[in-house]
Amino acid sequence: MDISASKSDTLSSVVVKKENYLFRLKKNAGNHWQLYVLMLLPIVYLIIFKYVPMYGALIAFKNYLPTKGVWGSEWVGLKHFDRFFHSYEFVRIMKNTVLLSIYSLLAGFPFPIILALSLNYVNSRFFKKSVQMITYAPHFISVVVMVGIILQMMDPRVGLIQKIMKFIGLPTINFMGIPEWFSHVFVWSGIWQNVGFSCIIYLAALAAVDPSLHEAAVVDGANKVQRMWHVDIPGILPVAVILLIMNTGHVLDIGFEKVLLLQNPLNMSSSEVIDTFVYKVGLASTAINYSYSSAIGLFKSVINLILLVLVNRIARQLGQTSLW
Repeated sequence: MDISASKSDTLSSVVVKKENYLFRLKKNAGNHWQLYVLMLLPIVYLIIFKYVPMYGALIAFKNYLPTKGVWGSEWVGLKHFDRFFHSYEFVRIMKNTVLLSIYSLLAGFPFPIILALSLNYVNSRFFKKSVQMITYAPHFISVVVMVGIILQMMDPRVGLIQKIMKFIGLPTINFMGIPEWFSHVFVWSGIWQNVGFSCIIYLAALAAVDPSLHEAAVVDGANKVQRMWHVDIPGILPVAVILLIMNTGHVLDIGFEKVLLLQNPLNMSSSEVIDTFVYKVGLASTAINYSYSSAIGLFKSVINLILLVLVNRIARQLGQTSLW
């Protein structure tokens, strides 16, 4: 009797909470319908372009044939996942993808923060705006043009970097022909292109720091470095944690276009990543295999989701800001 009564009470409380929630929702919709109209467009966008395409994930579990359609194709379960896990390319592709991702995350994460902290203490408005313009202008250069600039600057015969190295007495290096140099070229060119644009977020966060904290620090005799460490960094830490969590959710999303354009037969051993492999298997191969490439893409998405949830939970347990 006690167990039944407790279950009944629990069910009743859930029903009451649901009714209260629906009542509040209906009341707010009547009083603030404009806000719900504003929400309608992004919700429709998410449903059409994010949730509806999830239907195509079924291809990863079938031997998909366009003539038979998704439902008419043969169901094979985890066959394509097993094929990828046991292929001789799996270890190399995963190694390249993870190394490039971690390298990009660790090297690229602190630079926008450092640039923002430096610009925040610049007194000259003209100098500050000039540095901002110079640093975030490369972000608006297309990937194709950016890769063209990189290849021209690193050309073994006429490249500017090669000329400078020869001028100071260093031997010239074929950067794009040596596999070990690919990750360095990819990561640091990405930092150069995006550091200024990423800095804008941290400058906005620094503008929200309470000025009275700086005034108190100055009264206590703190210099600029101490103010950065004890006032600014704690102030922007929640924003930094949120961006770190979001970047971790894209660990395996290297950047298909740039990697593909920088690839050549000489550096293929260190430049082949999941995205380029999926493109070659799914579209560029003579024997197009939609199911196999879909299985690889789905595997990458699942890993990204797991990492996102894991890092978010760690951040929440450490007492920092989290996405949810």
